[in-house]
Amino acid sequence: MILLLGANGYVGRAFSNELRRCGYDFIPLSRRAIDYTSFSVLFEYVRKLRPTFIINAAGYTQNIGLNACKLARTEMLSANTILPQTIGRVCLMTNTPWGHISSGAIYSGAKVIDGGQIRIEKNLNRPELRRLFAERPECFLGFTEWDEPNFSFRYAPHNFYSGTKALAEEWIRGLGKAYVCRPGTPFDERDEPRNLLWQIQQPARVFAGIHSVTHVGDFVRSCLNLWERQAPFGIYNITNPGAVTTRQIIEIISRILKPNRHFDFWNNEDEFYRSGEMATQAQCILDSAKLQAAGIELRPAEESLEEALGNWHDIRSPLALAQ
Repeated sequence: MILLLGANGYVGRAFSNELRRCGYDFIPLSRRAIDYTSFSVLFEYVRKLRPTFIINAAGYTQNIGLNACKLARTEMLSANTILPQTIGRVCLMTNTPWGHISSGAIYSGAKVIDGGQIRIEKNLNRPELRRLFAERPECFLGFTEWDEPNFSFRYAPHNFYSGTKALAEEWIRGLGKAYVCRPGTPFDERDEPRNLLWQIQQPARVFAGIHSVTHVGDFVRSCLNLWERQAPFGIYNITNPGAVTTRQIIEIISRILKPNRHFDFWNNEDEFYRSGEMATQAQCILDSAKLQAAGIELRPAEESLEEALGNWHDIRSPLALAQ
């Protein structure tokens, strides 16, 4: 029996679909059923149920609106930081293996090879770095699981969401039998606000960037594979190999979806943030070599993006909307 927390969220629904497809016996636990934010309630429930694995896909998602983030900070801290610690303590006391869904947004930038030396660049939106990436992407290396998060409460700049996710990792590190799974910027075929492909198509002007991206279906399968293969517990970056730029993604969108619009970009980062509506954003490259060493390989980023956009019209069909 698998216990799934946060089954109604973007990633949680993908877990439900995959568990159902694979024939797993699982419970999509909601807070309407029990208050799993309470240590004593969750402890008694897990002690009696004795699940073989717990998946924590619950959390308060990032809202790019700066004011919305400020108003929601208490709930965000509770869901993203305190809840994982509660689950970790319960799993430690009941000897239950579990998986926590974290975020790659706790990093900003990448490692850049320059003159035989490696330096960390936190801001990949500088024009000279965008040009270098376009010409020599092999000079950009991702952050590994052993690199300390640099977009967190301990390091400015950051946003409140990234701070809560990084703090959760800090609190649960080494706490019991835990897999901490970090996706890059998530996307898939579903037309909804958490999807990077949806986000790029909505605004009048687009914020250019360089991303490690993760197909949500590939992500949930990889998380389950870690448990099924009894891979060593710990942190895993789970991204589709090959960082991509926003311009590359728009080229794929234009080629496959042929939208009836022209994509305009903000002239620079300062102009984007001067609008006053956006919290500071993290864009980073993650290294997924540890996942590959565990025997789990994902499709290249561009291939997975093309497949998702190729299936995009199915999601918008009347049949899909009725389901």
